[in-house]
Amino acid sequence: MSSPTTAGTAARVAVLIPCRDEAQTIGGVVRAFRDALPEAAVYVYDNGSTDSTGALAREAGATVRAEPRRGKGYVIRAMFRDVEADVYVLVDGDGTYPAERVRELIRPVLEGTADMVIGSRLHRDSRSQFHAVNRLGNRLFRGVINAIFRVQVTDLLSGYRAFHRRVVKGLPFLSHGFESETELTVKCLVRGYRIEEIPIDLLPRPAGSRSKIRVVQDGVLILNTIIALFRDYKPLTAFGLVGVSLIALGLVPGFMVIREFLETGLILRLPSALLAVGLVLCGLLVAFTGLVLHTITRRFQELDDQLQRLIESRGERRA
Repeated sequence: MSSPTTAGTAARVAVLIPCRDEAQTIGGVVRAFRDALPEAAVYVYDNGSTDSTGALAREAGATVRAEPRRGKGYVIRAMFRDVEADVYVLVDGDGTYPAERVRELIRPVLEGTADMVIGSRLHRDSRSQFHAVNRLGNRLFRGVINAIFRVQVTDLLSGYRAFHRRVVKGLPFLSHGFESETELTVKCLVRGYRIEEIPIDLLPRPAGSRSKIRVVQDGVLILNTIIALFRDYKPLTAFGLVGVSLIALGLVPGFMVIREFLETGLILRLPSALLAVGLVLCGLLVAFTGLVLHTITRRFQELDDQLQRLIESRGERRA
């Protein structure tokens, strides 16, 4: 795959900062990234702030745009659609991510060795300050993703990432809220994009600054996103597990009915026999559905891969 740079041309870098009601921190965040990466364009997308977030970001030197639909996913979708660059840095506006690590974050993308780089707050070399509940939730969701997709991602929910243009412009992205990081990670894994992680230290929020994350509601939303992506991209495994579970449940009453028939020559427990047959048939039907969906998914993945190759080859010819 090609590097973001072309012969004799420096890569265009864009820093994307989605935020809402971050007047206390946004000015410092914009200035920090302008100092750390002066060649980059800094964009702040104001997601319906009721304070002076937009004015302070503009005063600090950022290009400020508005996204009225509430939700981080909507903001990211607008950013990815509107901003043109070769390398993109996505970072929260709460001042908890270190701007001085941004060059390390974009280096693998610039060198052509990664398509997405995650600033991992849970890397073994990180010394991040985390709330216990947030750390537990991240580890739980990370464990599920790693088990399903057989990878070793250390930080599923990091809001500090760098992307190659092909990811930003080619990835189908449908999230609305804080499940956006989960969808970005999973879809990059499914598409075979190269993912790297670098350790970063999450900084504490300034006094008076408040997180927008709702632990229970957003946790349920993230879990639902994982289940939906599992169903959509690993249908054989998802439906197969359900089918095998139903068949196993059906074998419990079925075994009792068969043993009784062998001993007496009669089927005395007709409800148990009907339950066993129903569960086994349902399990077989669900497993077969997973097989059919798996075949369809594979064909669409092949088509998507061919389309991506066609787009990249046309882009290279134009360059």
